[in-house]
Formats: sequence, structure tokens, C-alpha cells
Amino acid sequence: MSINMSEKNEIIKALIPLEEKHKTNLTVDCVIFGYDQGDLKVLTIECDMDPFLGMYSLIGDFVKETETTNQAAKRILKFCTGNDDIFLEEVQSFSEINRHPYGRVITIAYYSLVQIGKTKMTDNAGKHLQWTSVNNIKEMAFDHKQILDLCLFSLRRSLRDSPIGFELLPKKFSLKQLQTLYEVVLDIELDKRNFRRKLRTMDILIDVDELQQEVSHRPAKLYKFNVKYYESKKYNGFKFDL
Repeated sequence: MSINMSEKNEIIKALIPLEEKHKTNLTVDCVIFGYDQGDLKVLTIECDMDPFLGMYSLIGDFVKETETTNQAAKRILKFCTGNDDIFLEEVQSFSEINRHPYGRVITIAYYSLVQIGKTKMTDNAGKHLQWTSVNNIKEMAFDHKQILDLCLFSLRRSLRDSPIGFELLPKKFSLKQLQTLYEVVLDIELDKRNFRRKLRTMDILIDVDELQQEVSHRPAKLYKFNVKYYESKKYNGFKFDL
């Protein structure tokens, strides 16, 4: 297919240094999921910008000229949680022309999984951020509800075919805790026997020979995720399916 002269000129223009009027702002928005006491939560901040004043907002920032979008997302996570080693997944770009009231802004959405008890927010971050139950969020500033919903959909899809759910649990956990996590995040009810049977067939848990401590019910056995086994098998046809 041939390119006419007009199209050729437009392509050439796109290759030269951008004029200021053609520049677009780039941000990242982070959906930081946490799990606490049988509830899936997301880290939010109160929006201080009209016309969304006081509404829930995701945590995000502009991408610096010296960093990639991944680096920007990790910088935000470090500031908000105090942790460097956090599960992070890029989901999608959002580029609706009027998505931001102050100008043309394209954002890259990420979601991450953290253990709420291990977060160490800086004093400055802690004054403004809050963990909010996903079920309690009906609307958000900008297009953040759309971003949250898409990231939740992506999390649920990945949770079924990869062991990312363990990122939300303590290192040692009971089978009931694991099942409850899946039921809460997926918003479904699972059959106990089938769930445990699938776990046994995958052989991905290690019995740590310990029982729960300081519980009001009969203490359950504790397990941990067999990371080495999973890593050695995942590229050889191993199927994770819960």
C-alpha cells in the first residue's frame, strides 16, 4: 500500500522533536490492594481537586523524565507502603481526552498486592492515605472507579491461574485462611473439599508442623507456599487452577 505525500509529511513531523503544544502529560495510577480480616481493601486518598473535591481517589503521580512508568509505580509504592519488593502488574493505559479537568493526561494503570500489616507508610503519606473496603467504593474522582474495576477484574482473572493470592497472606497460613481469601477476592463460595483436593494435587504447600496460636477456636495446621517447587514447574506444563 502506497503512502501519499500528505501522509508522508505527517509521519515525518511525528519523528521530529515535539512542539510544546503537542506534548501530553503522562502519569501512573496505582491500585494498591490489601487484604485484612476477610476484606479486600484498596489504598485511597481524598481528592483535593475540583470538581471531585472530597471523593475517593487512587494514588498516582506524573512520570519523571528520568524514569520509566514501572519505576514511577515502584516509587509510589515505596512512598505509600515503605516496601520495595511488592507484586506489581501493569494493566492498561487510559487516554480519554477529557479524563482530567486540567489538561491532556494519559495514565498507565497498575495494581499491586500488599500485606496491610507490613506496610510502613511515611508520616507524610500516613496523614492522607486510608485503606478502604473495595465493596464500599461506589464512585471515585476522575475515571478512577473505572481503573479500579478493571484492575479488580484483572486480579480476579490472574488469581485463578497463578499463585498471586499468596502475596496477600502472611508467610504461614491455614487452609481456611487461604480459602477465605479466594472467596472474598473472587466474590464466590467455594466447596471446601474440592478446594483442598485441588491444593493436594498441585503439591504447592508445605506443612510447617505448627498450629495457629491465640485463637478462640480449635487451632488449625499452618502451611506456607512452596515457591521453589512452583518456580521449577511453572514453565513445564504445570497448571495452577483454583
